Amino acid sequence: MPPARGDHDARRRDVSAAVWRVLAERGFGGLTLRAVAGEMGATTGLLTHYFPNKRALLRTALDVLAERTEQRPRRGAGGQGLVALRAAMLDVLPLTPEAAASNRIWVSSWDVALADAELAAEHAERYRRSRAGLTAHVEEARRRGELPAGSPAEDLAAAAQSFVLGLVVQALFAPADFPPERQVRLLDDWLAGVRAAVGGPLPS
Repeated sequence: MPPARGDHDARRRDVSAAVWRVLAERGFGGLTLRAVAGEMGATTGLLTHYFPNKRALLRTALDVLAERTEQRPRRGAGGQGLVALRAAMLDVLPLTPEAAASNRIWVSSWDVALADAELAAEHAERYRRSRAGLTAHVEEARRRGELPAGSPAEDLAAAAQSFVLGLVVQALFAPADFPPERQVRLLDDWLAGVRAAVGGPLPS
């Protein structure tokens, strides 16, 4: 008799939690059925019910990572315009040990995704949605007179995403050179440069 739906969902949550622990400790390079089974104290045969192949395991790992990222507490709740744009960019940076661990996993996932066209497309969609959110903040900031008009809002959002992801990589490889306070200062300097055309201080 097949397991009850509640039992199946509970087991899937256990599997997802084990996948996350393996990712946090070993990154995508160490993500295997054997590693996940060992984390759960289960057999690899049990896991084939959830992961019939390596791609299924990788997709679940990416889904778990995206879900964990979405569930993180966010800065600047209720903020608008430039305040919201700055908060969204700060949320990406490895400013805490937890955020650094999450970013290490994200960066390690790039190699996996680039090697598989389908996974790459899913990654591209995730980053597209992130840019769409940044674009909305840019458009609101322009309506409020906080950012200059000029290049398309989508281009400024893409530049913001590119800047913050580049800063993530530097902070992960050289954390002593890019402590949290310097990351924040560099981000604020970048925003100040964008804002310079209309003048005025950055909103706090």
